[in-house]
Amino acid sequence: MILKFMTKSLLSFHTAVLAVGLLSFSHAQAQEKIAFVSTERIFREAAPAKAAQTKLEQEFAKRDKDLQDVAARLKATSDKLDKDAAVLSESERMKRQRDLSDLDKEFQRKQREFREDLNQRRNEELAVVLERTNKVIRQIAEAEKYDIVFQEAVYASKRIDITDKVLKELSK
Repeated sequence: MILKFMTKSLLSFHTAVLAVGLLSFSHAQAQEKIAFVSTERIFREAAPAKAAQTKLEQEFAKRDKDLQDVAARLKATSDKLDKDAAVLSESERMKRQRDLSDLDKEFQRKQREFREDLNQRRNEELAVVLERTNKVIRQIAEAEKYDIVFQEAVYASKRIDITDKVLKELSK
């Protein structure tokens, strides 16, 4: 009986100590200043990101048009072969199929090179935007005395989201 009483008392004591510890921890946590910035919104809405997108569109416009022209030529050649296939000799049909195949390979190669070059340039431009964004975030964090600023989170309350402040600074 005494053992049972002592066990209950000890358990109550540990529960009380744990509760005090949790209260102290949550009080210490409340002292910290935390913020969040949405990198996705920065890349979508920031003036430097929009300028980078416009720059890329201008830089790759000619190559994109050339690709569209090759695609149109490929379709026209394919349609003409389908239309004429019944009246062509075997050797002429084979020659046109080879030409069509060569044109398709050229198109695939140009398309792959275009995508690779565009992705590389996009990554370069976004790296510049991200570097500038990080500099602005550091300035805001130091000025407003944030302890930590997250750029990736599963969830962030609107209360700690400073993305609008960062966007405003980036537009200056």
